[in-house]
Amino acid sequence: MIVGIDLGTTNSLVGIWRDGAVTLVPNALGHLLSPSAVGLGDDGAILVGLAARERLISHPALTAAAFKRYMGSDRLLFLGEKGFRPEELSALVLRSLKADAEAMLGEAVDEAVITVPAYFNDAQRKATKAAGELAGLRVARLLTEPTAAALAYGLDALEEESTILVVDLGGGTFDVSVLNCFEGVMEVRACAGDSWLGGEDFVDVIVAAFMAGPGAEAGLPPPSEGSVLRAALRRQAELMKRALSDAESATLDLAHDGKTLHWSLTRDGFEKLAEPLLARLRAPIERALRDARVDPDALSQIVLAGGASRMPMFRRLIARLFQRLPVQSINPDEVVARGAAVRAGLAMRDQSLEEVVLTDVAPFTLGVGVAERDADGRRIDGLFMPVIERNTVIPASRIETVSTLEDNQSQISIKVYQGESRLVRDNILLGEFVVTVPRRRAGEESVDIRFTYDTSGLLEVEATVRSNGVRGNLIIEGNPGVLTPEQIKQRLTELAKLKVHPRDQAENAAVVARAKRLYEERLGATRHRIGDWLSDFMAVLNRQDETEIAAARQRLVANLDAVDDNFFL
Repeated sequence: MIVGIDLGTTNSLVGIWRDGAVTLVPNALGHLLSPSAVGLGDDGAILVGLAARERLISHPALTAAAFKRYMGSDRLLFLGEKGFRPEELSALVLRSLKADAEAMLGEAVDEAVITVPAYFNDAQRKATKAAGELAGLRVARLLTEPTAAALAYGLDALEEESTILVVDLGGGTFDVSVLNCFEGVMEVRACAGDSWLGGEDFVDVIVAAFMAGPGAEAGLPPPSEGSVLRAALRRQAELMKRALSDAESATLDLAHDGKTLHWSLTRDGFEKLAEPLLARLRAPIERALRDARVDPDALSQIVLAGGASRMPMFRRLIARLFQRLPVQSINPDEVVARGAAVRAGLAMRDQSLEEVVLTDVAPFTLGVGVAERDADGRRIDGLFMPVIERNTVIPASRIETVSTLEDNQSQISIKVYQGESRLVRDNILLGEFVVTVPRRRAGEESVDIRFTYDTSGLLEVEATVRSNGVRGNLIIEGNPGVLTPEQIKQRLTELAKLKVHPRDQAENAAVVARAKRLYEERLGATRHRIGDWLSDFMAVLNRQDETEIAAARQRLVANLDAVDDNFFL
């Protein structure tokens, strides 16, 4: 069985293609959305999902979230004293989703289609693939999130020629893709985006405004990373952001040092605070359309995806840019997972799915570093020469030729870069190798450099000396910050030693974490009642009677629902 997984910054989902339709898989709590959060429980066991996210406020130093933003880097995120790479934390989320799918299907799941932002670079994509391997999954395909959204919307319309713009604003990333659909083919024409622009940044805007206003007036300390204050404030800001999607104004209530601070914000005020972020949204849209050579009036439809696309200011921006309303008939939290499940069905060659051909493009330009001489004969080093330009349909193979620059030069150093800048220092070095050439006068020896880039993100660079046919090559499989196969094996062993909280106890862990979070948020009589409810439930847990525990948990959830009108996934 191949499953489709939307590995998100804020929430993750898993879906399957079964009986001619997409089925999204509920987790152990019965929810379709599983928060992309990992933490340590009081007993030292790993908590994944809602139970971990609910402890962000009470135990911020033992909990991590939004780690997708650091994929492809060697940054460590700490749960207590132990540091984890972003791939490892993502692997724990993937492992949890895998277990949910296996529980529903009653069979092993060992293969997956995993979605990535279209604008993820080579290192980020390889890190995502490594996370899948660490979770015990063979990654059948990395599918870009806008393409997945288009699959979810356009499966029935693939025979009709159409041009679709998918605008995906998720929790941590922003993606834009232009796709052509015709005769069963879904062709990505161009993609653009910003890997550091998403719903989390709109939350940061609210946090900054609060701290500059009522926070400063109350003498609150700066909310440092891992502090209880920061976790509590970010949660309240998230609630305000969500409330402003449905109402013209909202109030942020922050309990701190025995008192509650209140701050109101209107929808117009929020939009004014977010103007710099809205301005950043325009550039990728314009770049994608320009690279695809598509006139905005030629678009058949504009599809919105990602939970943050619910914000009215975002929908208004898209409507103003294109003078029409975008499409959002499928739940934006679910649309990418649904598309991933369709792609998984295609990978299994399900008979209920007509054959669909999917093409993708290189998200970034790939090239080599070169040196040139200016009009005065002075040497200029560190220039970037593109070989495969961004938005080239892949798989692709391209050749560029370079020549010696100095008399009696015996070697040509080939450094491979990824990026868009004219100067290599502003791009990402992927690898390098040296080719030996016969000693001759400057310019008399040339080398053909061939780049071959396939759909799995594997780049092969081959250099051939024209005069004698000598070849050198380099296969770019890893990047700085990406785990090697040997490291993956080592990390697999280490992850296997972790004590992971049992799946069948996830409901209890989540409701206890929620009760503790509410206890810290509330004051007075309400706090006292929550403490009593929690004590009663813990006493029932200690008696280990499953029937009694289920009934007590149901009572506790009902009581918490009565005092918690801000619960969200």
